[in-house]
Amino acid sequence: MYARSIAQLIEELGKLPGIGPKSAQRLAFHLLFQSKEEVKALIEAIVKAKEEVKYCSQCQNLTDINPCPICSDLNREKWLLCVVENPQDVAAMERIREYRGQYHVLHGVISPMDGVGPEDLKIRELLQRLSNQDIKEIIIATNPTVEGEATAMYLAKLIKPLGIKLTRIARGLPEGGDIDYVDQLTLVRALEGRREIDN
Repeated sequence: MYARSIAQLIEELGKLPGIGPKSAQRLAFHLLFQSKEEVKALIEAIVKAKEEVKYCSQCQNLTDINPCPICSDLNREKWLLCVVENPQDVAAMERIREYRGQYHVLHGVISPMDGVGPEDLKIRELLQRLSNQDIKEIIIATNPTVEGEATAMYLAKLIKPLGIKLTRIARGLPEGGDIDYVDQLTLVRALEGRREIDN
C-alpha cells in the first residue's frame, strides 16, 4: 500500500511501546512532512541520548553525568532511600517536591510470567549500596500490582535482617496503577501514609 521506505518507517515506529499501527502511521506521515532540519534534530537527539545516557553508579537512574544530580545534591537526606521500579517513577516523585531523600531504581519488577527474575533487576547493586552507606529507612515504592507487591516482599526478606527500617508507600495509589500516571496529591498522601513492612 505504501512505498517500501514508508512501510519500513511505520513498522519501526510501531515497535515503540504504546504505539499501535494507526499511531505509527500518523507519526510516520508527520515526520515525512517535517522539514529535513526538524527530522535531523530528532535523529541527533535520539543518537545523543543513546550514546550519552548511562546508569548512575549510585542510584542506577539514567543520567548523562555520574553520579547523577540527585546523588550529588548535598542537601538531600542521605539516610533515606526510596526504591522505585523505573526512572519515570523518580521523575514522578520529584514532581511532588515533598521527598528529599535518595533513590534506587530497580529497572523493573519480578515477573516470572515475563521471564524477569531478581537477577534481572538492580537488586545486587541495592544490597551493595546498603553495605556501603548508612541508610536508616528504605521506602519501597513499587507499583501496587501483583508484580510490584511480589518485588516488595522479596526486597523485605533481603533487607529486614539488616536492621534497616523498611516502609511501603500507602495505598493512596489505585490497585494496578503506575506511579508515573498518578496525580501529585495522591502521591503525596501515599508517601505520607507509608507503613513499615511486616514479615
